[in-house]
Amino acid sequence: MGILIKNGTIVTASGRVTGDVYCDEGTVAAIGVNLERRGAKDRVIDASGQYVMPGAVDPHVHLALPFMGTVSADDFEAGTACALAGGTTTVIDFVIPSRGVSLLEGLREWDAKAKGAVSDYAYHMSVTGWGESTAEEMRAVVREKGIPSFKVFMAYKGAIMVDDHELYQVMKAAAGLGAVVMVHAENGDAVFNLQRELVAAGKTEPKYHAASRPSPIEGEATGRALMIARLHGTTAYIVHMTCRESVEALARAKAAGQHCYGETCPQYLLLDDSVYEKPNFEGAPFVMSPPIRPRAGGHQDALWAHLGSGILSAVGTDHCPFTIEQKRMGKDDFTKIPNGGTGIEERLALLYTSGVCEGRISLERWVDVVSTSPARIFGLYPRKGSIAPGADADIVVWDPAGERTISARTHRSKCDRNIFEGFKVKGKPSYVIAGGRVQFDNGDLKVERGAGRFVRRESAGAPAPGMRAVPA
Repeated sequence: MGILIKNGTIVTASGRVTGDVYCDEGTVAAIGVNLERRGAKDRVIDASGQYVMPGAVDPHVHLALPFMGTVSADDFEAGTACALAGGTTTVIDFVIPSRGVSLLEGLREWDAKAKGAVSDYAYHMSVTGWGESTAEEMRAVVREKGIPSFKVFMAYKGAIMVDDHELYQVMKAAAGLGAVVMVHAENGDAVFNLQRELVAAGKTEPKYHAASRPSPIEGEATGRALMIARLHGTTAYIVHMTCRESVEALARAKAAGQHCYGETCPQYLLLDDSVYEKPNFEGAPFVMSPPIRPRAGGHQDALWAHLGSGILSAVGTDHCPFTIEQKRMGKDDFTKIPNGGTGIEERLALLYTSGVCEGRISLERWVDVVSTSPARIFGLYPRKGSIAPGADADIVVWDPAGERTISARTHRSKCDRNIFEGFKVKGKPSYVIAGGRVQFDNGDLKVERGAGRFVRRESAGAPAPGMRAVPA
């Protein structure tokens, strides 16, 4: 059965036009005006007055993640169902082997967990240490497994943090493979010492999480990571950027001609550190790293400005929720609160409301940062992130007149807290088509466990228009 979407405003990263889209056998078959159904059983969706956009790609999620003594609340089935309900049709999760565990062994663990996915998914591979076989394992991950992106953590000392020697080696190996290196940029040694000092002084509440990771710590690490990437001509992608210092470091690198990217998340654009002052331990759901920043530092304004200008290339979520009971592991010591929050279902609506409706970004730029740019950077484009003949039939029909209030009572996450509780948002998906199947129909989520496919990628790090790589 084909699907014919009629009379919508087709919006891509490069423009918009009124027309029809016909999907058949899981791909986009035709785009035009006055298209007709090709089979008697074809479904016709009237998209009059609505936007027709490529399904969104979330480049940064953590589903069923073992972390800080527990496991994130949403598994692959629940997390990808949340994604579809919000208009995201492809997610990229992170394989994170423990230090000393081989990359391929970690991949086998994640493959077993991902079997329940209801939407398409891909992986980034995290490198949490450096050994004699790491370079060869990285080669196998790229060449044999179709995963051309790696992640390193410059934080979480004593667990998954890499030091500068290890970071140097990962950057060098990735450059030779043409792979992207994603970086969690914080000065882990400084964080470790600040944490110890605060706890020793009896400052153990959730608000001290933010105090232990001030913005200069992120800015310094961002500059250091970009410098090491530049030495090798490696494509670097700085994840979940939160502050003025880090985006300014990224802007300087881009101005010098370096081939690099930056990502932010809705929580850093829309929230401020007053959330940590909530009584009765309700600041704990907002404990994530890097932390949410003060309004006074101009961080949110800087993020919006650099998102609009193109310095920041994508908006992910870092979706990694933990229930309040899981967060209570750190009730007497903020360093033991599992880091992470919600966002995978809310991303598009939050960005549409605060970005497009408030004039900070255009409609086309919205589509770019939530769909096209992540797909292009990570080797999914044009299969994902586009509406074009031959592309996957991953399409969202977006109703700009829709309204709702975000709440943990109505979201689809297994988490009992939502960090955007009470936010009133404009716009919502009326239909979400993934893999040529209508999986979300005006609030009715129709998913099948295991229907999601692993998407192999042959390349990543495609230069954005006007960018060039710096030779090693």
